Amino acid sequence: MKKLRILFQGDSITDAGRDRRNYFDLGHGYASVAAPLIREAHPELDIEFINLGISGNRTDQLFDRIKYDAVDLQPDIVSVLIGINDIWHRAIGVGTTDAQIDLNYRCILDRLKNETNAKIMILSPYLLDVDDKPRMREGLKTVLPMIRKIANEYADVYVPLDELFEEALKTQPEPRFYSGDGVHPNENGARFIGEHYAKAIEKLL
Repeated sequence: MKKLRILFQGDSITDAGRDRRNYFDLGHGYASVAAPLIREAHPELDIEFINLGISGNRTDQLFDRIKYDAVDLQPDIVSVLIGINDIWHRAIGVGTTDAQIDLNYRCILDRLKNETNAKIMILSPYLLDVDDKPRMREGLKTVLPMIRKIANEYADVYVPLDELFEEALKTQPEPRFYSGDGVHPNENGARFIGEHYAKAIEKLL
């Protein structure tokens, strides 16, 4: 049976309350939805899932730990969902510039490309239809095209969560159906991301 190691990386959306004493604990977010779907679809694979998302992380903090929390693990597939905290901190006056986010992303991905054999999935940050975050929405307008461009250069798969959520919300009468605060997914949001994750990763298996 072929063995495979899949690493989830990111911030609180990935962390999702996981037990950090056990990096096989997937938390209660999208990773916990995606993993059983992938296992069910591929009984021929012996898959090890690791979640090392850390709540509150920005792109610079992920870069600071990328050696220990990614390179040293030598995953076969690594997914990255990061950036919304950079935008949030900017909205309150202490955030990362677009140029810094671009550099941080590229440094993260350069290390993954040069120091592992992992296939890379990038999931875009997103902000759902919540009216009380206009500054974050403005920040996301410039960051999303930048991340898409980086994904085209580095990633094997890109999942445009912002676009997927935007389309899905057209059929939902309740704007907070997927998230109470526009960022952190509830059960519906976690299922939505997890299902798209499992679908997207098929190209890498």
